[in-house]
Amino acid sequence: MKAEENELLTRVGPGTAMGNLMREYWLPACLASELEAGGSPVRLMLLGEKLVAFRTPEGEVGIMDHACPHRCASLFYGRNESGGLRCVYHGWKFAPDGQCLEQPNVPEANSFAHRLKAPAYPCIERNGIVWTYMGKRETPPPLTAIEATLVPQSEIRLSCSLRNCNYLQVLEGEIDTSHFGFLHGGSVDAADLDPKDINSYSLLDRTPRYHVAETGAGSMYASYRPAPNGQLYYRVAHYLFPFYTQFPDGVFNRNIVLDAAVPMDDEHTMIFTWMFRDREAGVRKLKDGSAIPGLERNEDYQPNGTGWFERWRTVANGQNDYLIDRDAQARRSYSGVTGVQLQDQVVVESMGGIVDRAKENLSVSDHMIVATRRRILRALAAHDEGMRPPGVEETQMFQQSRSGAFMADSATDWREAYAEQIASADNPTGVLHFNKAFVR
Repeated sequence: MKAEENELLTRVGPGTAMGNLMREYWLPACLASELEAGGSPVRLMLLGEKLVAFRTPEGEVGIMDHACPHRCASLFYGRNESGGLRCVYHGWKFAPDGQCLEQPNVPEANSFAHRLKAPAYPCIERNGIVWTYMGKRETPPPLTAIEATLVPQSEIRLSCSLRNCNYLQVLEGEIDTSHFGFLHGGSVDAADLDPKDINSYSLLDRTPRYHVAETGAGSMYASYRPAPNGQLYYRVAHYLFPFYTQFPDGVFNRNIVLDAAVPMDDEHTMIFTWMFRDREAGVRKLKDGSAIPGLERNEDYQPNGTGWFERWRTVANGQNDYLIDRDAQARRSYSGVTGVQLQDQVVVESMGGIVDRAKENLSVSDHMIVATRRRILRALAAHDEGMRPPGVEETQMFQQSRSGAFMADSATDWREAYAEQIASADNPTGVLHFNKAFVR
């Protein structure tokens, strides 16, 4: 990859090509549970902008520039009062939409509160997530309607996790399927696997073959491995604009999952994860019922702090070498790190804040990575010429994608096999559908 292409894909601040494209979409800003009615404002870094998020005593959510438009003191220290946030420097008060409500240190005859607004962004709450629109359109586009985001909060497991690296490293890790057989399951002996678990094929054969295609919403792959009785074992996954992935770690029928690699700035990313509670996850146990070493759940977080990058930090992190257990690595655990998410975190953060992709030596196993980069670069070029990015208006485009594992007859075209799975899958939100034009 050329250095200038890497710059285009990774820089997300105001005025950058990728930042401008992302600002066309509604973005996950924080969990709704992070904002207490009448509680302390929360520092929020999004696309390189320092913001504050708060919930008024009445329950209305606001997201605005942290700098008061009067003398630029930080509104993080503001008083959360009825109707808005009051700057402690001179008492100027701002509604959640940024409108100045009061200028108490200014004589009434000289007040211009009615024509002053703090830079603020529209907010919508849905199913446990606060969304914000940071684009230039006076009327925002429709809210993101990916299947997992439409599942009621009671039926979905929501989580966040900070990554100290660029969003693209996180995203590309999610669409790299062959690493599962090494980073996560490299310690497993094939003889110890349960042959009745179809997901065991991802460890029985660690060299998947690939079909990769562009879609109306981004790109997708169908990795496949030979299985008995003339069948193929498929793991299908998607990249969805601008930073979403649907990972294949689960049985396709009810694998309603989603990751959002939301850029905080160029070198920090907040991952938002949606997981349908009633899903069957990928292979986690051996045939004797014991857990695969290293895949035990590990979700230990530090208490959230108040700094720009002090939310949803794992206890195991780069400062303590992710608590790697070298003895376990030598004897029972391939990576020596416990937990799928933490194992992913180790490798993407170890690349540095922004990896120099000119140093890479890619292979056929990176087909999806290459195709996705090209897809985004073409979208950036089209956006520069005035075209809308994929799915900004046509939100139903995102409702033709689901990821997961399934078996299909080897004589069936992979696109047809995917369409058949969509048609027969459980559809609790009622939005999942498929049009053959979706896969290009």
